[in-house]
Amino acid sequence: MEEQSRYERARKRAEELGEFYQHVSTYVIVNAFLLIINLWTSPSYLWVFWSLAGWGLGLALHGVSVFGGTKFWGSEWREQKARELMEEEGRGGSDLPM
Repeated sequence: MEEQSRYERARKRAEELGEFYQHVSTYVIVNAFLLIINLWTSPSYLWVFWSLAGWGLGLALHGVSVFGGTKFWGSEWREQKARELMEEEGRGGSDLPM
């Protein structure tokens, strides 16, 4: 049973990573194409930076969710913090309200 659970978690993680790498690839290819169009049609105004910035923000948030989001504000972080606080309380050094 434990082996099946580990496999499911690993499979889900691999899927998340694959989706992120696909997102990065699409971002690079599409924005490179848009840059070429921008430089060809209107080199005096680089409107492609709006696409780079907007989509880049979305890509960055996707990256945080895949590589670090749960470590900072997700359920994994809460569980780890709760364990740390319990250990601290067990040592008698708690500032937690009773």
